[in-house]
Amino acid sequence: MPAFQLTTLSQSSLQDYADCARRFQLRYVERLAYPAAESEPALENEQHQREGEFFHRLVQQYLVGIPSKQVGKLANTPNLQRWWENFSKEKNLLGLREADLTGLYPEATLSSPLGNFRLLAKYDLIAIRENKATIYDWKTYRKRPRNEWLAARMQTRVYRALLVHAGAHLNNGTPFEPEQIEMAYWFADFPNDPARFAYTSAQYKRDWDSLLKLADEINSASLYPLTDDANRCLYCPYRSYCERGVRAGDVDQVEAETEAEELFNVNFEQIGEIAF
Repeated sequence: MPAFQLTTLSQSSLQDYADCARRFQLRYVERLAYPAAESEPALENEQHQREGEFFHRLVQQYLVGIPSKQVGKLANTPNLQRWWENFSKEKNLLGLREADLTGLYPEATLSSPLGNFRLLAKYDLIAIRENKATIYDWKTYRKRPRNEWLAARMQTRVYRALLVHAGAHLNNGTPFEPEQIEMAYWFADFPNDPARFAYTSAQYKRDWDSLLKLADEINSASLYPLTDDANRCLYCPYRSYCERGVRAGDVDQVEAETEAEELFNVNFEQIGEIAF
């Protein structure tokens, strides 16, 4: 292991490494504070991110059994009111009927060894219904991203692969077959246009092999080169360290380039995993 003793990887850190190894180094190896705003105007984007986080909490409360009308009273901004109204209209079509919330695992965290690291993922919701597992992820993007972009993201690849690799405890001790898994992104501002991604054994093998390769590369890395795509630097809070500009990218485009992930505290005794 390298001297900094990085022990865990997530979809966010792997995406950073794939996008720009230098960003990965500054964020996860050197653990530097963010010196610059990700987007302009910064306050508007910060408010939108806070509302997005609070929307996730509202959905979580509903999924653990708090009545929808009671949860809706907490939606106290125009964005939250609109998002909650959209969710309330669509929740039955998503299979999340208030009268039947069985088989749902909101805010579930899974973990598995990955090379010399542990791979962690925190899911908005895993729904187990009729021998099928659906991964739901709530997005509050201002623009609806292309399915091709979502399919290539580490989140889509990590979340499905890790559920195969470490989700047996959600399936009576039997590992899920890739074909039993689907991932669905639901967009709070585009409620009628979710993105759904089925899974196959071939995709799982490709994903897990590539994740292992990335973990091995990170484990042995001594150099962290800058990305060749300078456009990505517009949305990187570390751009001033690399002399790639000071001004942030436009707020309307930032979500299509970067997505922050909170570092979460994990109780390893409560995480499903495969054995070493």
